[in-house]
Amino acid sequence: MTIQKRYFALIISGMLAIAACKPSSKVSKASKPVTGNPIEAVTPAKAPAWAAKKFDYKASRTQEFDLIHTKIEISFDWEKQWAHGKATLKLKPWFYDADTLRLDAKGFDLITISLVNGSVSKKLAFRYDSMMVHIALDKKYSRNEEVNIEIQYIARPNEIKQEGSEAIMEAKGLYFINPKGEEANKPKQIWTQGETESNSCWFPTIDSPNERCTDEIFIRVEEKYVTLSNGKLISQVNNGDGTRTDYWKQDLPHAPYLFMMAIGEYAIVKDKWRNIEVDYYVEKKYENSARANFGNTPEMLEFFSTRLGVPYPWEKYSQVVVRDFVSGAMENTSAVIHFSALQQTWREHIDRSMEGIVAHELFHHWFGDLVTCESWSNLPLNESFATYGEYLWDEYKYGKDMADELLSGNINSYIEESKVKREPLIRFQYQNHEDMFDRHSYQKGGCVLHMLRNIVGDDAFFSSLEHYLKKNAYTSVEIHELRMAFEEVTGKDLNWFFNQWFLSAGHPEIKVVYEYKDGKLAAKVTQNQNLEYAPLFRFPVSIAAGSGSNY
Repeated sequence: MTIQKRYFALIISGMLAIAACKPSSKVSKASKPVTGNPIEAVTPAKAPAWAAKKFDYKASRTQEFDLIHTKIEISFDWEKQWAHGKATLKLKPWFYDADTLRLDAKGFDLITISLVNGSVSKKLAFRYDSMMVHIALDKKYSRNEEVNIEIQYIARPNEIKQEGSEAIMEAKGLYFINPKGEEANKPKQIWTQGETESNSCWFPTIDSPNERCTDEIFIRVEEKYVTLSNGKLISQVNNGDGTRTDYWKQDLPHAPYLFMMAIGEYAIVKDKWRNIEVDYYVEKKYENSARANFGNTPEMLEFFSTRLGVPYPWEKYSQVVVRDFVSGAMENTSAVIHFSALQQTWREHIDRSMEGIVAHELFHHWFGDLVTCESWSNLPLNESFATYGEYLWDEYKYGKDMADELLSGNINSYIEESKVKREPLIRFQYQNHEDMFDRHSYQKGGCVLHMLRNIVGDDAFFSSLEHYLKKNAYTSVEIHELRMAFEEVTGKDLNWFFNQWFLSAGHPEIKVVYEYKDGKLAAKVTQNQNLEYAPLFRFPVSIAAGSGSNY
């Protein structure tokens, strides 16, 4: 996910740059001839203004059932802005025997819910509170038995009461753009936005990042419209009434929040990487300039696949631009949605490149889609990596100076936010999971990954990422699995790093005093952060001293 509001002028900031320098063999010590331990901590007596109220512990969702496969058949009423759907879910109990199934289903008219066994269908009783449906099964099922549930429903997204956030402005899941065609110069479109838990506004599911399944979606639309969804387009069937049904199939399992649809009158610009289809869906007037922002996608696919040691893991890679998107971009599996600024002429692209967004969403297909955070508390496992993916692309394509400029801007952005809030990167006591989409999870997290890279070295860093991705492919993870991957590769105990940078709040607030006497330079480094709210940080420091025209 790219937050639209997070694009800012790059302002060079010195804070935290000390932690991003090349590592010194003398951890937490200044260069000789200083003796003793020059790092001291001063604990202010007064609580800082950003010290926030703590909320209840947010556990990962209990897994009562495992969702194996989802089949959705859907059509639309543009006038009412409704979706008519039929969802068939294949599930089995996670471990314990169960006779009740709970599914997220927000704002639906539920018509029928049935147990399906081949050609035999049996209606089931259910209780519904407009957010979750409780389905009474016909018996207790064990973890070795599959259950097939068919739900006929009407989704009414405009009646959803869920609130969005600063990052994702609305949370109704399914959006009709200019549905009656009354706005001049604006196309009619339908698109979805599932993160964080909004896809259950257009199909019933277990709407949690620690769930994943395969899926197939049958989308019925007027013949003039183009559709896009996850996976591959298997077939297109004309229905003889001016409509067409497109059948999309996702054979590899992914989290429900990554399901997507986009419908509109698009031009499809074809590209390719290795044997993977790479397509760009844009409004027809931008067809000839689609490659302005998206043209480096095949090179990005090659670079990331090679650098990570894990080839791009999905069936295709498509990007679509939509109107009135509620965020910046969204990394739906194999089918990214971008906000309208990604439609540019070549001249506009020269003035303001959006290539960083393209890199961000693509990197998510390893960190977020292939390996997914098991809870929103662990969101930096998605977003910090995607942010650092932008740095890696700039470093490779445009050089270290440009990448470091981006890094400096990220530091500055986090420091600005730290004036009003300081939280651990991994947060189990947020007020609302939407609060996780901030400059901590994005900018600070990207900087922390850069520090980790400098501490362990490039070879170990990328070998550890390869190990992490391969070991955890198509599963959900928490922060400790990242730490253990690094420890297994490097042989180092890295609890100290993960504890202070991922599980603690704040950053070192440094004061450095120099003294030159008798031909010796001494540097006294003091950490001034409040130790009630932040740790005493251990981090590499390099101090260079010299004389002459170079200094």
